[in-house]
Amino acid sequence: MSYTLSTTVDGPYDETVGAVRAALAEQGFGVLTEIDLAATLKAKLDVDIAPQVILGACRPPLAYQALQADPSVAAMLPCNVVVRALDPSRCVVEAFDPDAMTSFSGSDAVRTVAEDAKQRLTAALRAVSGPASTSTSSSPSPSKES
Repeated sequence: MSYTLSTTVDGPYDETVGAVRAALAEQGFGVLTEIDLAATLKAKLDVDIAPQVILGACRPPLAYQALQADPSVAAMLPCNVVVRALDPSRCVVEAFDPDAMTSFSGSDAVRTVAEDAKQRLTAALRAVSGPASTSTSSSPSPSKES
């Protein structure tokens, strides 16, 4: 089972991060957390990786519905969205596929929430790169379609 929604974006890293934030907001998500992986790994391990950020996105009504159905879903919140630079002019944007939540919870209500969240995250990914480039994949391909 694939566990991410993924797309490749033609654009520089900082611009792509801004576009992803805007696309998430358009779909009703707020960003609760932000982890700069490159800075964190440099500070903790003195290693260098490509620019990469994890945005912890949350749409409160969906989170509340999921928690009402299965309180243990909290361990899978918020929806993580990663922006990773491939080179100076291309990035990969990946989001945890909410469908994966349903493999951990048999609740129909969680399934309904996952479907809504997936639709919104897919729309956000399409907004940053165009409708033909968003797919479900656990690893991005080098082409525009992932």
